[in-house]
Amino acid sequence: MCLIFSIMLKENQKPTHRDVMPSVINFLSDELFEGDYKEQPIYLQEIFELLMHTEFGDDINLRQKMLSCLRTSRNLAETLSPFSEKQIYKACANNR
Repeated sequence: MCLIFSIMLKENQKPTHRDVMPSVINFLSDELFEGDYKEQPIYLQEIFELLMHTEFGDDINLRQKMLSCLRTSRNLAETLSPFSEKQIYKACANNR
């Protein structure tokens, strides 16, 4: 009963600035297991270039969203590029 109350209390609390870094670390850890994040900007670019030649790719709002996704993916890959996957994994594991 105490555990259930504790979980409910935690669920009802609003996130604070202290919750940001653990969430980012969890995200990075999960991304490392999902595939090669360094190649994702290239994958996205290939997908978006193919989509541009379709009827759906003619939508300016969609194009802006695609460019935003590509920019975010490139920024993540560029930010983490100096580090090996082992270094990133170790940093995430140590800060969980």
